[in-house]
This record gives sequence, C-alpha cells and structure tokens, in this order.
Amino acid sequence: MGKSIEKIESEALKELKAALDLERIEFLSTKYLGRKGEVTFFLRNISKLPQEKRADAGKKANTVKKTLESAFTDAIRKFEEAQSKKGDAIDVSLPGRPVPRGTLHPITQISSQICDIFTKLGFDIAEGPEVETDYYNFEALNFPKDHPARDMQDTFFVSDNIVLRTHTSPLQVRVMEKTSPPVRIIAPGKVFRCDSDLTHTPMFHQVEGLMVDEGVSFGDLKGILTTFIHQMFDDEISLRFRPSFFPFTEPSAEVDILCVICRGKGCRVCSKTGWLEILGSGMVHPAVFENVKYDTSKYTGFAFGMGVERIAMLKYGIDDLRIFFNNDVRFLRQF
Repeated sequence: MGKSIEKIESEALKELKAALDLERIEFLSTKYLGRKGEVTFFLRNISKLPQEKRADAGKKANTVKKTLESAFTDAIRKFEEAQSKKGDAIDVSLPGRPVPRGTLHPITQISSQICDIFTKLGFDIAEGPEVETDYYNFEALNFPKDHPARDMQDTFFVSDNIVLRTHTSPLQVRVMEKTSPPVRIIAPGKVFRCDSDLTHTPMFHQVEGLMVDEGVSFGDLKGILTTFIHQMFDDEISLRFRPSFFPFTEPSAEVDILCVICRGKGCRVCSKTGWLEILGSGMVHPAVFENVKYDTSKYTGFAFGMGVERIAMLKYGIDDLRIFFNNDVRFLRQF
C-alpha cells in the first residue's frame, strides 16, 4: 500500500499551504485527487489490505478525500477573490505604460516663432481685449463713421458701439495712449470677421507690429520685414512692396515674397506670378498720431500686420485654411 492515508493527508495539506499561485494549487489537486492521484490510488488498493482492516481504512480514506476536496476548493476560491481585488491596484512589477504626448497646435507654433523673431529685434509683446469699442477698432485708426473702408472689415457687431475686434491694431492705439515714444511692440491675438471659405475663417490670428521714434523711415520698415522673412523662411526669399491703401498708414504697401513653392518660376500656388502676398504695411498716418497726442513734426513710425494662418499655410504647404480648425488628429500630429 505504501504511504498511510494519514501521511498522504498531512503531505497534501502541507504542500497546499505552501502553494503561491493558482497553477500550483490545481497541480496539487490533480496530484492527490486526480484519476492517478495518491488518495485515489489508496482507495483502489484497499482490497489488498487484510479483511479486518479494509472497512476502517476505507472510511478514513473517504474522510480524507472529502477534507482535501474542501481544502483545495477553498484555496482556489480565496486565490481568485484575492486576484479580483487586485484588479484595480497598480502592479509595480508591470512595465511602464506609455503616456500619449500632445503637441502645440501649428498655429500656436507659428505665432510663437513670429513673436520670437520680433522680440529678438527688440519688440515688446502687447495684449488687449478681443471685444473692442468702435472707437479703438475704427475711429482712432482713422476709420471715421460711414467710411467705406469699414466695409472691408466684415465686422461682427455686439452692439452699435461694441465689436469683436477685426484686427489687433486697437492695441497700437491703447499702447500709444499710455506710452511716450520710442514705442516698439508686436500685438498677437485672435481677430474676427464675417467670412468663411478656403482662405478665410470667422476667427483667425494676427500679429501686428508698430515702431515709433524720431527719424523712423520706410527703409527701417523694409529692413525689419526683410530680416523677419529671412528668419521665418530662408535667406533666398526676396521681398517686394506694392502700393496699397489702409486708412491708418500713408504711404501703404502690400508685401509679397518670392513663392516658397516654385521659387519665382510660377506655379498653381502663386497663380503663375512667382510671388505670394504675405502682409500689409506702411508708415503710420499722422491722423493716428494726432489721436494719441503724438507730435507729428517730431515722430514718425511704421506699422505692419500679418495673418498667422497665412504664414503657416506658406510654411507648411497647406492649401485649405479650414483644416487648422477641424481638429483632425491625423493632421495635427504631423506638427
């Protein structure tokens, strides 16, 4: 017969107590209670015992079998309950899970690049309200009431005298009212116009600049903008100034750059001209200086303004402005 049933029970309970995982418990259950297990083997061989010992041995073996079945069942249940409770806990032995990383929006990136270039040239950054009075958005910038140039602004009116700013130029007036020359600022921020198509959205971003001091000339304007274009794109990109009209500057000029796609050869992007319009500029109109009580006989200055989305489209070769605001992760993760 080999081992006694008492010894088999003692060894089984001892091994069960030392088991550390479910696999080990199930292995022990098979070892002692399976078809070829030690308890099963003992029961099958009771007939080999002397006649007077068979009844007592069979009774003891069945008791041990029930005891071990109950012990193994309880051990498996307790282990599974313990594992279930650990489900919400942090397993410090697991390898770290990668955390998704976000990136700055391409418009934010380009706006930051623009601001970095101009701050290195000595410009300060000015910020102000996005909801403006008619005075700061128009009148102080030489847009009198009923001036036809107001129609070009496609304005959102909150009331008769309150508007969503159509440009960041009101900041120039606000700064000049509080600051004596010299003044050298850039004004980045959101602006709003009633327009929506491939190249326009109701909300977009601008960066405008202003420099006022004694002896400031159009040559200074050209030098600043040339430096900016070369740093934003590359040194091979040339500029040209075309006469234009803005109520708050005189003379005024649109600034074109050599097409960044075809390098002046002519392509679909530049409409075969070899040039791309990039910003507006000019010398500050004396009427604007008078509104902020600057001495027009002593001070001159220039101003310029650009759309951040326009710069981003040229830099990244994007042909639809609206894609910047569709929140398509496939597009955004490229930046």
